[in-house]
Amino acid sequence: MNSYEKTAGILWANSDITTESVVKSLGILTKKKIDFGDIFFERNVAEGFYLEESIVKGGSFGIDQGVGIRAVLGAKTGFAYSDVLDNKSLYEACNTANCISSGYNSEGVHISHKVKPTVPLYVDDDPIFSMTRDEKAQILEKIDKKTRSIDNRIVQVFASLHCSHSTVLVFPTDGPARYDIKPMCNLTVTVVMEENGRREEGFAAAGGATLLNSLVADNDLDALCHEAVRVAQVNMLAQRAPAGSMPVVLGAGWPAVLIHEAVGHGLEGDFNRVGSSAYSGKIGQKVASEFCTIVDDGTIKDRRGSLSFDDEGTDTGHNVLIEKGILKGYMHDRQSAMLMKMKPTGNGRRQNYNYLPMPRMTNTYLEPGIYDKEEIISSIDKGIYAANFKGGQVDITSGEFVFTTSEAYLIEKGKITAPIKGATLIGNGPVTMQKVSMVGNNLEFDHGIGMCGKGGQGAAVGLGQPTVKVDEITVGGTQT
Repeated sequence: MNSYEKTAGILWANSDITTESVVKSLGILTKKKIDFGDIFFERNVAEGFYLEESIVKGGSFGIDQGVGIRAVLGAKTGFAYSDVLDNKSLYEACNTANCISSGYNSEGVHISHKVKPTVPLYVDDDPIFSMTRDEKAQILEKIDKKTRSIDNRIVQVFASLHCSHSTVLVFPTDGPARYDIKPMCNLTVTVVMEENGRREEGFAAAGGATLLNSLVADNDLDALCHEAVRVAQVNMLAQRAPAGSMPVVLGAGWPAVLIHEAVGHGLEGDFNRVGSSAYSGKIGQKVASEFCTIVDDGTIKDRRGSLSFDDEGTDTGHNVLIEKGILKGYMHDRQSAMLMKMKPTGNGRRQNYNYLPMPRMTNTYLEPGIYDKEEIISSIDKGIYAANFKGGQVDITSGEFVFTTSEAYLIEKGKITAPIKGATLIGNGPVTMQKVSMVGNNLEFDHGIGMCGKGGQGAAVGLGQPTVKVDEITVGGTQT
């Protein structure tokens, strides 16, 4: 399994970098007065295949590796990176990063030689080699053939398969070194269905921090194909969505993207440190209904958003953000925690070595309640059941959001009835959370393909929720 020696061997192969030269680099980084800093080594290998028009038309393979060096002094950050891994580049980058400080340390800084063992949340084998390239192409071809056999109205199938293998070593200036190796895989299927001039799409996916052969074994490919076709079939029957203010039931699983965007980002430490979030200064106050407990947890085994530690070397954790409607805390990296006089929460994340870390979510979810899904649906005389979403926008400062459904239905007299299309949910995150009146007992997580964008950086995330009833949301529809 994972070890420091294995990780260092992967990262420093064909390089003159050693543990001793990294310790020397940390000495250079702390020569000037800083609060803390770190050296972040990373190697990411990724491979993908893409099918269109029943042909595996494209493929990609790439290796991205390098080192990022950071020095933090108060609210200032010095940063340098190199995609050349040798001692000369390492020493130069450390000298560049600590230029934010004009003063020198009058006392010697003790640099730790210790390494903290990693308790892995996933296997460290390489998913790229868990199947041959021929086997990967055959998976996509099988998906295409199976999907087209389900419904003869399908005119196009798009399928993709992606694997990556990430190796990380973090050396903080004031703590032990950390090491980790993480696999990632995902499969996606999109179908286009056409009849009488009408075209609709259906989508399905599976993924996680796992090997490709395990992902395929744990997910029935036929079921994945049937799900994509089912969504397209539903949308072919969909009528125009109504407009107005009405009760909305959010489905379990991926619809938690609304919570991720409209609530989660507002609870990240950097926004709250500068007072730009709708949740700034509200710790201890009621910000949601008493039925809402929202957690960010980076320790869930094999989840896409999980990390053995964050990109600063801090252990990830089970962080309760909102408990029974009361705001308990924010998500922090080390800098936001220091400046707000709070503890880091293991949420310091970066896209890769040439980006600075910032407070980011891992796996964010709403804890389950006591109600069956059927009870929630039956409590509504007229409303909407939003089973899935395809995207949205949020203003962090105001909390205002707009989300578009990809699968939705009318609720009439306590029953889910006709499918609808063009439904857009419009509201305010904090206000909407106050209107949650029922939370289901059927917690589900997304299918393991979540990506979050913030500050020009992407990061793999997870999200989840049970079925949720919101008493009132403005629905922008197309029905007159």
